[in-house]
Amino acid sequence: MAIVTPFTDSGVDFPKLAELIDEQIAGGTAAITICGTTGESSTQTLEEHERTVDFCVKHVAGRVKVIAGVGSNDTVAALELSLAAEKSGADALMHVTPYYNKATQRGLIAHYLYIAERVKTPIILYNVPGRTGVTFKVETYKELSKHPLINGTKEASGDFPFIASVLAECGDDLNVWSGDDNVIVPMMALGAKGVISVAANIMPRAIADIAAACLAGDFKTGAELQLKYTDLLDKLFIEVNPIPVKTAMNLMGKNVGKTRLPLCGMEPGNLEKLKVSLRNAGLL
Repeated sequence: MAIVTPFTDSGVDFPKLAELIDEQIAGGTAAITICGTTGESSTQTLEEHERTVDFCVKHVAGRVKVIAGVGSNDTVAALELSLAAEKSGADALMHVTPYYNKATQRGLIAHYLYIAERVKTPIILYNVPGRTGVTFKVETYKELSKHPLINGTKEASGDFPFIASVLAECGDDLNVWSGDDNVIVPMMALGAKGVISVAANIMPRAIADIAAACLAGDFKTGAELQLKYTDLLDKLFIEVNPIPVKTAMNLMGKNVGKTRLPLCGMEPGNLEKLKVSLRNAGLL
């Protein structure tokens, strides 16, 4: 799952983060992604980022895997974040495609290989073209999957024909995880290994149960659970992530603080829709 970063006015709320981590582990989460998109890494200072990853690794203390979000549109900066996370003991490094630069496929390969050749920790790619303005091609995935440390990707393109082609071409050389909560079951039916979930912040057991059912080949049960929460999974993305999920957590009494600017509070109409959905799901 992709955990939020709880903030106070003065910085990261580490005692609260510890609570959230413990809640996730108790709820069946198999791995925690820290300082990803949902963790608002783009508004953290480098010192905050590195300290947050280090805190997460130490607090988890081997109970589950820790995936450190360390991506950047600056290759050297991404490497520096990677080395810091590696020193802290993260189990994997998640690297989003370099945003804003709109690198060519050749540039993407060079970016990832530059990092992979200088670290010792497994790398998970992260494809989310709606945010970054760039996407992998199947051939690029296949080329990168040849590197022994590049063994997975978080796929949030929403392009199912593309994802099917990636799974067909790369096979066991590239593990795929869904980057979208609303398509866990169809992604896993194609061969994805699970989901790096936003919704798990508010319902870890439900998301863990969906993934577990699919891993066991019980797609009927997985689909029933997925459909049960369709409306809530939609409302958690009614505005840009992580605004709705952080709002939901605060409504549920988890007190994770505000999102940092330029992310702001929800539009009143959307807030009411989120409240209704949370009530209908029995979470409020």
